Amino acid sequence: MMRQYELVERVQAYNPDVDENLLNKAYVYAMQKHGSQKRASGDPYFHHPLEVAAILTELKLDDASVAVGLLHDTIEDTDATRAEIDQLFGAEIAAIVDGLTKIERLNLVSREEAQAENLRKLLLAISQDVRVLLVKLADRLHNMRTLDFMREDKQKRIAQETMDIYAPLAGRMGMQDMRNELEDLSFKILQPDHYAAIKSRLKELEDENREIIASISNELTDRLADAGIVARVKARVKAPYSIFSKIERKSIALEQLSDIIGFRVVVGSVEECYRTMGLVHTTWKVVPNRFKDYISVPKNNDYQSIHTTIVGPGRQRVELQIRTEEMDRIAEFGIAAHALYKDGASASLSRIEMESAAYGSLRQTISHLTSGIPTEEFLEYTKLELFQDQVFCFTPRGRLIALPRGATPIDFAYALHTDIGDTCVGAKINGLILPLVTQLRSGDEVEIMRDHNHRPPSNWSSIAATGKARAAIRRAVRQQATQRALALGEQVLSLLLDREGVMLEDSEAQALAEALNQPNKRELLIALGEGKIGSEELGTALEQVKGIRKRRRKLELPVADTADGWFALRATDHFRFRVAGGHLEGSEAWRALKQLDFHTAVVVSGEGVVPGDRLIGILQPEKPLMIYPAHSEALIAMHDSDVAWVDVRWNIAADAPDKLYALVISMESVNRPGSLAQISTAIASCDANINNLVMRMISPDFHQMIFEIEVRDLAQLTDVLATLKRSPGLSAVQRAGLREAGMISTLEWDGKVDRSARDE
Repeated sequence: MMRQYELVERVQAYNPDVDENLLNKAYVYAMQKHGSQKRASGDPYFHHPLEVAAILTELKLDDASVAVGLLHDTIEDTDATRAEIDQLFGAEIAAIVDGLTKIERLNLVSREEAQAENLRKLLLAISQDVRVLLVKLADRLHNMRTLDFMREDKQKRIAQETMDIYAPLAGRMGMQDMRNELEDLSFKILQPDHYAAIKSRLKELEDENREIIASISNELTDRLADAGIVARVKARVKAPYSIFSKIERKSIALEQLSDIIGFRVVVGSVEECYRTMGLVHTTWKVVPNRFKDYISVPKNNDYQSIHTTIVGPGRQRVELQIRTEEMDRIAEFGIAAHALYKDGASASLSRIEMESAAYGSLRQTISHLTSGIPTEEFLEYTKLELFQDQVFCFTPRGRLIALPRGATPIDFAYALHTDIGDTCVGAKINGLILPLVTQLRSGDEVEIMRDHNHRPPSNWSSIAATGKARAAIRRAVRQQATQRALALGEQVLSLLLDREGVMLEDSEAQALAEALNQPNKRELLIALGEGKIGSEELGTALEQVKGIRKRRRKLELPVADTADGWFALRATDHFRFRVAGGHLEGSEAWRALKQLDFHTAVVVSGEGVVPGDRLIGILQPEKPLMIYPAHSEALIAMHDSDVAWVDVRWNIAADAPDKLYALVISMESVNRPGSLAQISTAIASCDANINNLVMRMISPDFHQMIFEIEVRDLAQLTDVLATLKRSPGLSAVQRAGLREAGMISTLEWDGKVDRSARDE
C-alpha cells in the first residue's frame, strides 16, 4: 500500500508547490473513516481510494482532485458527513465529494427510467465541475481492474455499464488511453472468447513484425533527421476492442486491417508536422483516401493530428499519426492535459471552456439534454448525442458542424437551429440536390432548402441520428397533433352550440370544462378533438350548464325484436342491431328510423371491419344502413348531422372460425431497396395475407404504401400493425381511412351484404 510521503512525492514530481498538509490530512482522514472495511478481494477498503488518487496523479491533476480521490467514498460508505468534510477540507472539495456521492450508485442496467434519471444526475454534476468526471473515471478504472473478485453477473452488469457510459465519456473528453483500457477490460468480461482470440493474434503479429517495426521506426527517424526535423517515432498496437468494433462495423477479417500497428511521429511544431507530411508523401507512395487533417479541423474532443497511410519500407502498409508534443499530450490525457485548476480554487468555467473545446461542447450538450426531454427518451437521446463517432460537415459559409456517424441533412438542419430543421424540405450536398435520407460524410458541404409553411412528418424521427433532432421532431409532431385536436374540438363544440341555438360565456365554458373533469376550455377542446369525450357526454354536461331541457320521443321499431333490444336484419347474419333509447334525434333521423324494417339493406364501410371492432351504424332516409368501425373518419363528419345512430354488434356464431376479413392498412416507408420485401415479410410473419397493394410517392424520400390484407380478427390485425411499427424505416402505420381505402378497388367484404351503395 502506498504511504503518505509516496503520494506527496508523486504530486510533487509535476507540481513543486504541492499542498502537503491537504494531502496528508485527506490520507489520514480517509484511512480512519474506512477503518476495518474490506473489499471483495479481502484487501483493506482504503486501498481503493488510495489507488484512485494514484491514477489521478498519473493524469497530473491538482491537489484538490487528488484529495477528492482519497475522500470520494467517505460520505457514501462511512459515517462522514458533508458538513464535516466542508469544515475540514473546504467547500470546494466537499462539493465534489458530495457530487460523487449522489451518483455513486448508478445502476444503468435496471429499468429504463431509473437509468435515465441517474444518468441525468451524473451529467448535471459533471457540467458543474469537470473534476467530478475525472475522479469518477479514475474510480471506475480501478474498479474495473479489480473486478475479478465480484460475482459473474455483477461483473457483466458493471462491464456493460462501463462500455455504455464511462468509456464513451472518456473518449468524448479526449482521454483515449483511459477509454481504450476501460473498453478492453469490459470487452474481456462481456466477450471473453473474442478478446482472447484477438489478444493472441496481436501477440503473434507483434512477434512476427518486431524487426519490421524497428526498421520502420529507424528509417523514419533517419529520413526526418536528414531533413533537419527532430522527431520522436513510436509504434503503437491498436487496442483489442477497437479492432473488434472495426471488424464488426466493416465486416472484414482481422488480417485486412491496415492500422493494427501504427506509428506516431512527434515533432516540435505545427510547421514541422506539415513538413514531415510532405517528406513522407514524396518518399513513399500514399494509400488513396487514407488522409485526414485533424490539425486544420480538430475533433470535438480537442484531438489534433495528421493521419496518413503509406506503402512504406518493405512494401508494408504503414499508418502514421503526425503531431506536436502538446498534441500528443492532449491525445493521451484529453481534458486532463489542460491546466484547468492551476491557479487554485476553481478557475472559472468560462476559462475551462476556452482551454478545452471538449468540455465546452459537453456542457452545451448536457444543457440541451437535461432540459425538457421526457425521462423515457432521455437515455436514448443521450447515447445518440454523446457517445457516437463523428463526421464533420460545413455550411456554404464555412461553418463547421459536427454530427454523429450516420447523420442525415435532417440532423444537419436541426444542428443549425430548430426552426431550420422544422422548415427543412430538401438539401444540396456538395451542390447536388439529394434525398434527405442521404448519410453525410466528413467534408460534405450542406445547404438546407426551406419552406416556412412546412412542418416535420413523424417518420423523420426514425431517420434522424441525433438526439436533438429526434426530440425536436417528436415535439413538433405532438404540437401538430394537439393543434389538430384543438381545431376539431372547436368544430364539435360549435356545431353542438349552433344546433341548440345557445351561446357559451367564458365562465360557462370554464364550468363546462370542470363538469367534464378538464382544467380549462382549451383542454376540453383538445379532449373533444382526441375523442376522449363523446358527444353524448358533452351534450349532457351542456344541458346542466345551460339548463337545456329536451323532449324525448319513443320509437316503435317495425322489426323483430328480442328481449334485450337487439334485432336482426335479413341482409346479413353477421351483425345484430339496437337503437338505444333516449337518443336526441332530429326529424330526418326520426324519419329514417321509422322506415327501418327487416328488409333494410346493409352496407359495410370501405375501410373494412373485423371481429373485435367496435361498430356503429348510420341510417338516413331512403338509404341502406351503413356500418362503420368506431374509429372511422367518416363518423367525424356526421358527428352532429341529422342521422340516426344505431348500435351494432358482431354475431360471431354465424361465422366460421377460420373466416378471413378484408381491410386496408397504410404506412409511410423510406424509399430504399428492399422496403417492400421487408413489409411483405412482416405481414406474412403474422400469418396474414396480402390481397392488393397501392404505392404512391409522397416525396423523393418516402412512399405511402396501402395494403388490402386478410385477417381473422382484431387481435391478428393488432399483431400485424405492431410488427410493422417495430420495422425500421416505417412510420404512420395504421388502419386506412376512407380516402386510402378508396384506392384499393377490389375490396369486397361479404357476399351476403349489399355493396351496391358502397360508401365513397
